[in-house]
Amino acid sequence: MKKVLMVIIVLTTMLACNKSNNKPKSTIKVKPKKEIAENSDFGFNFSEYNVVQDTVKRGDTFGTIIEDQNIGDRKVYDIVQSIKDTFNVRIIRPNRAYTMLRSKDKKNKLQLFVYQPDALSYYIFDLRDSVVVAHKKTRPITIRRRTIGGVLKGSLSETLGDAGVEAALANRITKIYAWSIDFFKLKKGDRFGITFTERFINDSIYDGVDNLEASFFEYKGKIIYAFPFAPNPASEKIQYYDEDGKTLKNFFLKTPIKFSRISSRFTMNRYHPVQHRWKAHKGTDYAAPRGTPITTTASGTVERTGYTAGNGNYVKVKHNGTYSTQYLHMSKILVRRGQHVNQGDVIGRVGSTGLATGPHVCYRFWKNGKQVDALKLNLPNGEPMEGKNKARFLKTIEPLKFELDSVGNL
Repeated sequence: MKKVLMVIIVLTTMLACNKSNNKPKSTIKVKPKKEIAENSDFGFNFSEYNVVQDTVKRGDTFGTIIEDQNIGDRKVYDIVQSIKDTFNVRIIRPNRAYTMLRSKDKKNKLQLFVYQPDALSYYIFDLRDSVVVAHKKTRPITIRRRTIGGVLKGSLSETLGDAGVEAALANRITKIYAWSIDFFKLKKGDRFGITFTERFINDSIYDGVDNLEASFFEYKGKIIYAFPFAPNPASEKIQYYDEDGKTLKNFFLKTPIKFSRISSRFTMNRYHPVQHRWKAHKGTDYAAPRGTPITTTASGTVERTGYTAGNGNYVKVKHNGTYSTQYLHMSKILVRRGQHVNQGDVIGRVGSTGLATGPHVCYRFWKNGKQVDALKLNLPNGEPMEGKNKARFLKTIEPLKFELDSVGNL
């Protein structure tokens, strides 16, 4: 009987052990990492919010935008006051983007408001706590360097567009070469090379050209280089020079107005259309629509302004001890006597005041006190680079020129 009892006890113990072993083992629960959704921005995971993205409409204000949202017991005035040290709500402009992050429950309560005045910066208004806080953020900028070149396949703008470069670079290049190249006369097949840097927001969004480092263009069979250089490192004022250190910027512009035509040239014997008699015409007439800007062809000081029966409204600029220029028949004078003007500054607008049959500017040119024909002058270039500056310049441009020549197959 004792033996039977012992067997029962052993069997019972074994069954109890087996049942215990069959119980699931306890496991440590690990909280999974929250993955940032692909549609995240501004440092927030959009998947956690009810997201509304829109642009400011004409007539919208900061107040009208957020007061239509569930902002609880908050008053727009109190919110504006709490953020005024960081953000002036009056600067909100039409067509600028904004984003609202709202709670995902039934209340759709506004949690965060983001305003983007431009592609680079944005403001975050945090309404999640009792006190509204505003922060200004700036996206990181990456600068990338690029050299393109070969032959023109059309206009400069078309060629740059095919290379995925913004049109603004073409405008910048045109201004740099304004004294050397007529870009309307460039031909398909002319060689070129351009080294420049571009900006990228968040390392991905293209934000345009940052800087032009070097370039060359083939023009009428001649290669014309342009290298930026600061002759005075202290001022860091950039000018553009060719490969020999000669400035690309002539001392005088060719004309005082753009996109005009010559209606009358310098001559010692012209039949005057108003006075109906033969007399000297000591200037060059450029016809243009009334109001067209008139620019000074070189830097200098305004020597005289005024009105006469023959000249109408006029401005005379003294450039140095040798050269002066005068601009006649203006509809409006935009400078005063004694004012310093830089080359290309607008000094007046085309008109037909004085003895004139139509809107134009009569451009007069003095050399050593004598009126001369500006179109026949071999006008001086700017001061050439010399000495230590030239040595520093040549050393600076050496790798740039080598790179340009490589892409242009020179």
